[in-house]
Amino acid sequence: MSSSLLPSGLYAERVTDVQHYTDRLFRFRITRPQSLRFRSGEFVMLGLPQDGKPLMRAYSIASPAWDESLEFFSIKVAEGPLTERLQKIQPGDTILLRPKTTGTLVNDALLPGKRLFMLSTGTGIAPFVSLIRDPETYEKFGELILTHTCRSKDELQYGFDSVAATKADPLVGEEATLRLKHFASTTREKSEHNGRITTLIESGEFFTSLNTSAFDPEHDRIMMCGSVGMIKDVRDMLEPQGFTEGSNNHPGNFVVERAFVG
Repeated sequence: MSSSLLPSGLYAERVTDVQHYTDRLFRFRITRPQSLRFRSGEFVMLGLPQDGKPLMRAYSIASPAWDESLEFFSIKVAEGPLTERLQKIQPGDTILLRPKTTGTLVNDALLPGKRLFMLSTGTGIAPFVSLIRDPETYEKFGELILTHTCRSKDELQYGFDSVAATKADPLVGEEATLRLKHFASTTREKSEHNGRITTLIESGEFFTSLNTSAFDPEHDRIMMCGSVGMIKDVRDMLEPQGFTEGSNNHPGNFVVERAFVG
């Protein structure tokens, strides 16, 4: 089954792969319309038909701009109008896709810098999985630091799998092995690093464990995606230090994604 453009202007794409990580998290891949163009880090509206109408939500694309298929990482919400049904998809099923992509977690929204910190909680890691597999990210930054914070260790597995796949990728693997760092922490289950990422940053444990220096607005660029609380706390931490928020029109020191999956 190839991509088809429906009268509604939506693409009907085929599910090619589904992997359930926990009872709360799963990833899936779908076919990519040949005409779809996007920048690594952007999100797209996708969904399923409901009562004859498309039920759509914003999902970050976890695959890089050059990939021939599209990957997504989703939470399972028991009462969620879309995710209640989406979590039951199987290979061969149809997913609806809106052809327009957008988002602020893109390289263009940041000023040039030496280090790129990508701070994520839960499924907020998805756009960063796209970015760490894009050669442009390594061209723009000398060092990449990806963080992922979840409640338990098994919820972190998607991040570990994605980093391992990136380092084995023929296109960016050599650069990623040398320049990509991965920091994972849990908030409820004991692990190597315990606590909210903001707490670990403020205590200095984050920088000490990575053997690196604290945030510097002159050289560092920061992307955030995840819980509202994390984003607010990090913003409150950054702005007094002189960090300025960027956008596609006005690049800055940090950017935030405001699209949330429901």
